[in-house]
Amino acid sequence: MSLLRSLLFSAPLILLATSFLGTLSIIASFFDGSGNTQHRLARLWSRILLGVSFIRVRAEGQENLDPQGAYVLVANHGSYMDIPALIAMLPLQFRFFAKKSLYQIPFLGTHLKRAGHIPVDRSNVRASLKSMTEGARIIAQRRISVLLFPEGGRSQEGLHEFKEGAAYIAIKAGVPVVPIGIAGMRRLLPMGSIHLRSGRVTVKIGHPIPTEGMKLADRAALNQRLYDEVRRLMGE
Repeated sequence: MSLLRSLLFSAPLILLATSFLGTLSIIASFFDGSGNTQHRLARLWSRILLGVSFIRVRAEGQENLDPQGAYVLVANHGSYMDIPALIAMLPLQFRFFAKKSLYQIPFLGTHLKRAGHIPVDRSNVRASLKSMTEGARIIAQRRISVLLFPEGGRSQEGLHEFKEGAAYIAIKAGVPVVPIGIAGMRRLLPMGSIHLRSGRVTVKIGHPIPTEGMKLADRAALNQRLYDEVRRLMGE
């Protein structure tokens, strides 16, 4: 029964909301070059997606974040629905590091570019380093947060080893890095599945970890600390 609901109710409404609000977002980008309006529309989109999917998300630790602050946000990633959950629950403006290949997709690529998200070419080490340096510059100059999934993509189970990009960016920008654990989403929409199940999910926001005084040589230790914190917040 839940599969029928997913295919005949949730999926069509998700496509409709994505098309409508995505179009509004692109139009808004011609009037607001900061990307802030697009993010507010993305928050509305996220809440609609969660609602029509009958996914109830509870956030813990929102008080740990200053809505006017700048952070590097780090979360685990096991489902496509992680992104709507984070956009809906994190009480601040932020931008994503997105795979460069996504920018080649019509409509989606235009939205990502005009909303101020940052492309990453994971197939090229030099280009990836350039993207991370650009991300650190944006954070430092614009005082805006960025979100990364340091596993490098969705994971089918457990928590994969973290890449050091998030630690590098946080140290380079001199801003705190915040570990976030998403618990329960993977079972509602597992990797490779189109069956969207209803249920409860918890987004746990940890305490910001200061990076002032750290050097790039400290990124491995910071990366391990982030891994341990995210795993703890996930409940594993």
